[in-house]
Order: sequence, then structure tokens, then C-alpha cells
Amino acid sequence: MKTTSASKGDKLSRRLPDLQRLRTEQANSAAFALDCKSSIEIARLINAEDTSVAFAVSLVLPHIARAIDFVANGLRRGGRLIYVGAGTSGRIAAIDAVECAPTFNTDRVQFIIAGGAKALAVASEISEDDSGEGRKEMARRKPGKDDVVIGIASSGRTPFTVAAVAEARRRKACTIALTCNPNSPLERAARFSIVTQVGPEVLAGSSRMKAGTAHKMVLNIISTAVMARIGYVYGNLMVNVSPKNEKLRQRAIAILASATGATRESARAALESSGNRTPVALVMLAAKVSRLQAVAALKKAHGHVRNAIAFAAKS
Repeated sequence: MKTTSASKGDKLSRRLPDLQRLRTEQANSAAFALDCKSSIEIARLINAEDTSVAFAVSLVLPHIARAIDFVANGLRRGGRLIYVGAGTSGRIAAIDAVECAPTFNTDRVQFIIAGGAKALAVASEISEDDSGEGRKEMARRKPGKDDVVIGIASSGRTPFTVAAVAEARRRKACTIALTCNPNSPLERAARFSIVTQVGPEVLAGSSRMKAGTAHKMVLNIISTAVMARIGYVYGNLMVNVSPKNEKLRQRAIAILASATGATRESARAALESSGNRTPVALVMLAAKVSRLQAVAALKKAHGHVRNAIAFAAKS
């Protein structure tokens, strides 16, 4: 009899750790009788628990820094950062990946979510157990040695994500597990791990809460730090922002004025002259060069804005 993807997933699930043994699945003693508390008591309780998330993240900063270095080096070589997850983890990954496009004008931060794009709006729980689909989705991206794949799963046992990460590692990509439980199948599938041990949720098992918050924090740190390391940030300004609407155009003008000391009028004129390319306008203003010279300097610097300014100034 032919084995279906679903039955394969069931077999994998039986080999995975008992959910009830995971810290993220256990009951939080501080939240007993949650349904008997007042609105302000519930709000205070959740807020108090949330204060522990940043501390949990702080304990794994060396691991996060290691991930930043791997991703920055990969992107410098033309590689990609690919997030993969299911459910809440997949949606958090999608938010960070999608926001990198307008913020840093890059398409090299990507995501894979169990159930495909429709799972962003409609829950697709059955897809989480499909290890075969996880392998297929990762194979479609053709990850290689310059790519970094981060698998995100609070439990560390999601079959779709574990299989996708294993496939990426088989193809020689650098693989990282992001989870809230130590010694998980996802950790074993990846090259190394980042484990944010946030403990039990106020609502037992609801990983959209502390676990989700921790993982959003980690992904924000990684993607922002990577873009700073590869020169898509100047000072603390998002100088690669793509001004595709009026709000972003005004933001780009403000960034140019702040970074160079130019007037808003001069910044606006430079942005228009650059063809609405913020980094080109910045190099033009900072190094006092033409658009063609700025473009050449950015090409020489592989998009690293600060280095491009230095190259342009010398020329």
C-alpha cells in the first residue's frame, strides 16, 4: 500500500518527544484560575510574564551573534537568508522577511511557511505534520553553500520544519534552529541552535505569546544586524529604503538630510536626480559626486554605503 505524506507525518510525530514534557507546553502556575481573574489582573499577569522574554533572549546573544556572522558572510557572497516555519512561527518569519524588502531594498531575505502563502491568513494546522512537503518546499528553493536557513519552531519538533532544515543541510546550506526547548529534533537537524527558554505560557501551550515574542525579537535582531554589517545601514539610518510611496519618500529625504547635513531641498533634489535611489543620493551628497560616480562607487563597494562614500570621495 502506498504511504501518504500524512501517514509519514504521523509516523514522524510518533518518534518525536511527548509534547507534555516540553516546557512551552506545561501549565504556568502563576496563571492558575486565569478565567476567574479580572481584566486588569490578567493584563498585569501577561505583562509580568512578558518581561522575562528579553532576559531569555539576552542569554543567547552569543548564539545570535554567530548567526549574524554566518548570514552576513553568506549575503556578501550572493546568498540568501531563508526562514522556514509553520503556524505562528511561519507567520513571524514572514513578517520579518517581507519587511526587509521596503526597509533594505533587498529580496534576499525569504520565507517558507507550511501550507503556503494562504496559511498567512488561514490556519493550516495539518500542513505542519507534512515532512514530505517540508522537504519539497525547501528543495524548490535550491539552497546552497552561500545560503543560511533558519528553522523556527517553539516546540522544536514540527515535522514540516525539521524536514525542511534537514533538506537544506543536506544541500550544504548553513542551517540554524530557533526554538524554545533544548535538545529538540530541530536542533539535531541543524548545524547549530538558538534556544530562547521562555518557559510555560500564561495560556498553556499558546506559543503565539512569549515564545512568539522571543522569536520575533531574535529575527529582528538578526536581520537588522546583518543589514548593518553588509552596509545597507549608515549610522543607524535605513539608507537603502526604497521610496515607493509618499511616506517613504519623505522618510528618504529626512534620512539624506540627517546623514549629510544637507537641507531638505538639496536632499529632495538629490533623490530625484538619483532616480529615487536613496543610497545613490546619499553617496552623491556625502562625496559631492555625480550620479554616475555614485553608482560606480556603490557597485565597487558591493552596495556597502559607507565604503562607497569613501571610494567616491577618493575618486
